Amino acid sequence: MSGAPLRLLVADDHAVVRAGLRALLEGEPDLEVATEAGSGEDAVRLAARLRPDLVLMDLRFGSGAGIDGVEAVRRIAAEAPGIPVVVLTSYSGRADVVRALEAGARGDVLKAGPPQELFRAVRGAAAGALGLASEVVGELVAQDPSPRRELSGREVEVVRLLAEGLSNRAIAEALFLSEATVKTHLVRVYRKLGADNRAAAVSEAVRRGLLDLA
Repeated sequence: MSGAPLRLLVADDHAVVRAGLRALLEGEPDLEVATEAGSGEDAVRLAARLRPDLVLMDLRFGSGAGIDGVEAVRRIAAEAPGIPVVVLTSYSGRADVVRALEAGARGDVLKAGPPQELFRAVRGAAAGALGLASEVVGELVAQDPSPRRELSGREVEVVRLLAEGLSNRAIAEALFLSEATVKTHLVRVYRKLGADNRAAAVSEAVRRGLLDLA
């Protein structure tokens, strides 16, 4: 990848975890940890002041650490709009993932997952995609009692715009929705189509006859 590396803010209340993430991320030539935060409040303040390219946010800070990761995501979306946030979770609980995405997160990755999943989620979110690790997508699919349900009319509209290469922000503008709502639609689309990325979702939609790209 050419150009300057992505400048990341890593937020976690454990110094050892932050140090480990820094070592891991800075082993990649296109990633750089610009600063760290030990609380959700610090993450919001630093994101607004330093404007990193992306925030990597622990979802659950310890008791007494102030606001949780979901609230920090929500505040960053309000106070530092345009900065993507990928949340780190210790387990792939569907409710937590959906809450984070609805708050404005652009991705979710498991702490115990393989490093390549973390890198892929960070790069995808920074590029405007939905950066979900495959384990997270798998959990969303597994917990849906009927993951093969048909798409709603609005979800088909979202997939059509995906197929045109529009970013989340562009889709939101085209459909007069918030970016958070578009992300929620994307999670449901991925779940219903059994897809874990944009290309797979579009391909499956074409296979089902929902889109005609000829």
